[in-house]
Amino acid sequence: MSTPTAPASMYRPDAGAGLWEHRGKVAAVGVGHSPTARRWDGRPETSVGAISLTALRRAIADAGVAPAEIDGLVLDATTTTGAYWPPGKPVPPEVLNAYNATDDPLDGVAKLSAEWILANMPELTNVKFTMYGPGCMSNAICVAAQAVGDGLANTCLVLKSWHNYEGRYYQGGANAGDALPGSAAIRALWGTPACFGTALQFAEYCRKYGKTHDMMAPFIENSRNNGLKFPEGYWAQHRPEQITAEDYKAARWIAKPANLFDNDLPIMVSAAYLYTTAERARDMDQKPVYILNHACSRGRPRSLTPTLDEVEEETARTARKIYEGAGITADDLSFENMYDGFAQFHQFHIEGLGYRGMKFGEALDFYQGDISISGPNPILPSGGNVGCGRSRFWMHTDCIQQLQQRAGARQVTGVKPEIAVSGGPMPLGGHFTVWSASPD
Repeated sequence: MSTPTAPASMYRPDAGAGLWEHRGKVAAVGVGHSPTARRWDGRPETSVGAISLTALRRAIADAGVAPAEIDGLVLDATTTTGAYWPPGKPVPPEVLNAYNATDDPLDGVAKLSAEWILANMPELTNVKFTMYGPGCMSNAICVAAQAVGDGLANTCLVLKSWHNYEGRYYQGGANAGDALPGSAAIRALWGTPACFGTALQFAEYCRKYGKTHDMMAPFIENSRNNGLKFPEGYWAQHRPEQITAEDYKAARWIAKPANLFDNDLPIMVSAAYLYTTAERARDMDQKPVYILNHACSRGRPRSLTPTLDEVEEETARTARKIYEGAGITADDLSFENMYDGFAQFHQFHIEGLGYRGMKFGEALDFYQGDISISGPNPILPSGGNVGCGRSRFWMHTDCIQQLQQRAGARQVTGVKPEIAVSGGPMPLGGHFTVWSASPD
């Protein structure tokens, strides 16, 4: 089986596309997470392949579906955002021998293929459709939703996994060479451009609207507080530490004005969901959560780093796609779970959405009010990546579980959970899903 990469058309990239043709006809039911770890300890049972199998099997069990009923698998084959397996370093034989290998010895260790998954899950006897949705879970779930809606699969698993090795990020790959080509010499030398790019945008945001970095403190406190209520998250499992406003304001700068707590923590973790048709979902163990729309941003900056104006233009444009395809308005949102891996992304997303009537430049003032799960204006009830560790999928899990009324200690109580939106990562280039407790 050769697994293709999803074409751009599966992401609904165009403005003015109208109501999503599969609105309310696709549902998420099962959720599965692996345990988290700060880094890989080298054991076969904690490799990225192994934790992926754990997450997939838990999602199947959670939905209460027979594995033979599953006919689709969508995943992102890339399992790192910067930690590389050194070239020439052999994979330990005990890891290679623990699983059914593919032709690539790094498969299941430093990357992940659909073929590796199927070779190591013999219970999946009827998978006929496989596809890659590269980037993060936000991409993969959009591909899975479209695939089920289009009839390419009836009951589809969707997976995202991350590995994390010893050593600093961005010391391998192209950065391990003698030179970097073109603009990468500026953008990639210090790793991801997102951190310093966001810092530049946030600095301009503060200048334009008369805000300060310290006004982010309530958001950070709220995110960690919610994350500590997420039992699958890294901080809840390993370091149940709250962040106070004083902690945040005193933290060292990473790329001023972005400090240590404005950046999420890289971890090892995997998550899987089970998607199916609305009709089949009614017979499964968990309450269906219906997908009203998925959409994406296709904004491209004019230079190496997007300007604040470009970010605001694109988030507003993306919000129009999100609402138009779902047939809703901002007033219909019960809560939001937009991306926060760099905390200063978050207000760009929600201001573009017009969440709770918000306009550009108003989010930091909004954060000074009641943004808790028990209030009328919940912000990021999942805790996101700041509150749970870098995965880019806590937001989606939380939307599903909130609407199923099984989010446990982080269940929103200040509003009735009916419609939510999640997605990211970048304001320019993100993918977004609208979730509903009802198909209508």
